[in-house]
Amino acid sequence: MTKENTEGGYDDAFLNEVIEKDEIDRLFDKKIFVNSKLYNENGESTVTDFNSETDNLIIKGNNLLALHTLKENYTEKVKFIYLDPPYFFNKSKPSDTFSYNSNFKLSSWLVFMKNRLEIARDLLDSDGVIFISISEDGQAYLKVLMDEVFGGDNFVETFIWRNTDNADSLGNKSRSGLEYIHSYEKVKNPNRKWIGKDTENGDAPLLNSSNGIGELRFEKGNIRFNIPDGEYKSGMYPKVELLDDLHVKEGKNINAVRLKGKFKWSQEYLDEEVRKGGDFIIKSKQFSIRYQKSKSNAMAPEKMIDTSYLSKIFGVGSYEDSNSHLEEMKINFTYSKPESLIAFLIRATTDEEDIVLDFFMGSGTTQAVSLKMNRKFIGIDQMDYITTDTVPRLIKAIDGEQGGISKDVTWKGGGSFVYTELMPKNMGYLQDIIHSDTINELKVVYQRMLEGTDILDPADISFRADLNKINWLEIFSDNKRLLIKLLDKNGLYYNYSEIEDVNVRSLLSDADYLFNKKFYKGGE
Repeated sequence: MTKENTEGGYDDAFLNEVIEKDEIDRLFDKKIFVNSKLYNENGESTVTDFNSETDNLIIKGNNLLALHTLKENYTEKVKFIYLDPPYFFNKSKPSDTFSYNSNFKLSSWLVFMKNRLEIARDLLDSDGVIFISISEDGQAYLKVLMDEVFGGDNFVETFIWRNTDNADSLGNKSRSGLEYIHSYEKVKNPNRKWIGKDTENGDAPLLNSSNGIGELRFEKGNIRFNIPDGEYKSGMYPKVELLDDLHVKEGKNINAVRLKGKFKWSQEYLDEEVRKGGDFIIKSKQFSIRYQKSKSNAMAPEKMIDTSYLSKIFGVGSYEDSNSHLEEMKINFTYSKPESLIAFLIRATTDEEDIVLDFFMGSGTTQAVSLKMNRKFIGIDQMDYITTDTVPRLIKAIDGEQGGISKDVTWKGGGSFVYTELMPKNMGYLQDIIHSDTINELKVVYQRMLEGTDILDPADISFRADLNKINWLEIFSDNKRLLIKLLDKNGLYYNYSEIEDVNVRSLLSDADYLFNKKFYKGGE
């Protein structure tokens, strides 16, 4: 929903109507796609085919209706969902920073989110996970809502992300530079290994004073430190006794060392993990150890997290990093999440070729990261920036741009995605009404709604509407609101069931007709 949808209370026309069962079925029926294109290393081309097992997908259109359109192909196939929805309820916050509506009434926002999360849950694989970013003013409400939709028993963690290097005070009583990320599994699995919750021996591999097994030896180079270079002697660390002096250079030890302490792992298990190339991270003088299987020093660990904020100590950047990256690509988009944050979560919970979904796509960070990390992706957004910012960003990623996580994953470019749009009907008229500035413009739109155009059928008018009540002498905002209420919300887009209708078929190119048939497996 755009900001314009809510001016003068227009959101009420969408969120507070009673809809009958048969209307709901029609509303959530699969939709026709138009303007379908393939983007790859060879540029842009017309596409007539689609394979849900292998193709990446970008959809422009209302995300609730698009999600329902995906049911046939993607139910229980999505492994990972990340969402960064609109969530500001504090009216004192500026809303003109965002293109979408970012000043919801809380009750409307909860309905808005609940409808989308319910279908999102259906799309998740039984091993799937969902992460949703939220600020302080909405995180408690979102937690309760997600408990209801996903089940409180499936809650994993609320991660805290340090979103800025320069927290803003602006006269507030405190400096706020944090956001929250609620995470849930679709089905709680105590044996699943992700983000340090579970490992091969049943717990995170860290020093544990209640369960010790004696000495451990680390060969040189296999310990990475977040403390300064230098020499460290026995007695400097409260939880362990060093049997040899420890020498650190450029963040790694340069000599073999044995540590006498209480650890979860046996020496044999440790030696095997070292042989396989694992890294062991010392975070502080408490000698608290975390483990990762990735060989990349710059990327966030696969199996590690603790109570610290997600921040640069874990290789997770801030808004400043994201802004710099987008500026380098000449993309004008504010408050886009940094690629390193999404990469941290994807790396921790998915494997290559898993399907990643983000239906508040924004600038396309989730999709760009998925491309660079060899995950399949689906992105949905209805805003016009999808063509001015998001798609160009993904094209740059295909061309091998080197910002964000590119160097960390040795990204060389490549890949592809299919772009398509839900075929508008009433949605086109709705946008015309919203962007009208005078009574005369509204009258022109109204005539088009009744008569149609060369490329659009007449609008679907709500059966509850009484056209005799239109009074053009009323004030402009009242007439604008009334025309919005006249539109049948079930008719925002054409349903796939109408694709063989002569009038509808005449509006489709042959390529788009074939694409729909392939997408819904109705073609040869």
